[in-house]
Amino acid sequence: MAIDTSHPAAQAPVTGPAAAPLTTRDRLVLFVLCAAQFMVALDFSVLNVALPVLGTDLGMSTSALQWAVTAFALPSGGFLLLFGRVGDLYGRRKLFLTGLALFGAASLLATFAWDPASFLAGRALQGLGAAAIVPTGMSLLTTTFPEGPARDRALGVSGSVLSLGFTVGMIAGGVLTDVLGWRSTMGLLTVFALIVLPLAPALLPESRTPDRPRLDVPGAVTVTGGLLSLIYALSTAAAHGFGRADVLLTLAAGVLLLTAFVAVESRTAQPLVSLPMLRRSTVAWGNLGGLVTFSMMSTVIFVLTLYLQETLHLSAFRTGLVFGVQGVLSVVGGALTPRVVGRFGARRVLVASLAGQGVFIAALLGIGESGWSVWLAAAAVSLASMCHLGAIVSYGLTVTSGVPDEEQGLATGLVTSTQQVGITVGIPLLGVLATTSTDLLTGVHTVLALDAAIVLATAALVATGLRTRRTAARAVA
Repeated sequence: MAIDTSHPAAQAPVTGPAAAPLTTRDRLVLFVLCAAQFMVALDFSVLNVALPVLGTDLGMSTSALQWAVTAFALPSGGFLLLFGRVGDLYGRRKLFLTGLALFGAASLLATFAWDPASFLAGRALQGLGAAAIVPTGMSLLTTTFPEGPARDRALGVSGSVLSLGFTVGMIAGGVLTDVLGWRSTMGLLTVFALIVLPLAPALLPESRTPDRPRLDVPGAVTVTGGLLSLIYALSTAAAHGFGRADVLLTLAAGVLLLTAFVAVESRTAQPLVSLPMLRRSTVAWGNLGGLVTFSMMSTVIFVLTLYLQETLHLSAFRTGLVFGVQGVLSVVGGALTPRVVGRFGARRVLVASLAGQGVFIAALLGIGESGWSVWLAAAAVSLASMCHLGAIVSYGLTVTSGVPDEEQGLATGLVTSTQQVGITVGIPLLGVLATTSTDLLTGVHTVLALDAAIVLATAALVATGLRTRRTAARAVA
């Protein structure tokens, strides 16, 4: 009889007893881990509004400003999978604390940067610190809180905090830049690191691996090089298009290195990534859902920001308020999702959340040049974001359920790598259609239509893939 290794919480309603109340220590652990995730999420968005002022102050050209984002995205996405595995092998708490210390020091460097080189160095080191914090923090969460309602609740809180960090960053970036200057956005991150770092050592448990395997160096080199190449190509294409030689070369290098990575892993006795894990239906289909929900939602935020400011002529502050409504409903979505998962199962919630996200993105096709369109935009993007949070929480549960504790760093490394790649690829693949269109509103409508179609198609694919796999497993059993 075949054994279905996926956890029931990922596929069926939870019918067991309710989770025991969280202890004070559990709440403190959750606070520390969520505060670190909030800090990293804040870093993704807090600098956006400040970029023009920053460029003038440091003497960076408009074309060079994209490196303020790319310098962070390259190491934060490229090293996630490697650091997730290093945490598994050598201690998650140790790497988490190292990442926090590096992130705080890098934020301080960026705060007092004296030229473009020093600022970009600070951003790159921030990204490296984030690459250590995110997978180890998620692994510490999934191993601290056992599968079932307790983990569902913890991931719901984590997902809400992640979304809130993006939203707060968009609003706070504008306010801080106007009142205190762009350096205060980086200083805020330093303050967060100084708050979290002293609390973490006493609260977080260290992971133990009884039989420590050797690190798969060829796998680490190929996957890190492949992700770095891919993220560089897509980030640069967002600003300059796909016609540049460096974009095409690094895109090809990324594909070749990731192909080599798969070949290496299939022949290695102790692989960095277990290919059988990638063949799990929950891992494969769950990560597809995660990739699409992140890439398509980041694209919606990008084109709506252009639309609100350039078509409706809203100020940066009023645009931030529109996304503030979105942030509130995102928090609501993150809070409600664990309860819904407990009743219907993570797989069903993932499919329903993707479908809801697609439907509300399609509703945005009704926006135009009239004043009432801002209300439609605010309502539709907020409801889409609420569903987006449901997809984030449920895809994380789907991917990590049933995975042994010693492989949680690998599973969560896949989850967080999917997040980073998703955030990176959406804008260059679809957003460019809006920025290159002769009529911005027409371009925005084109992007939104394609975006909604991709999300709805993915919902159907994920539903079919997970249902087919589950039916096959039952038949064999």
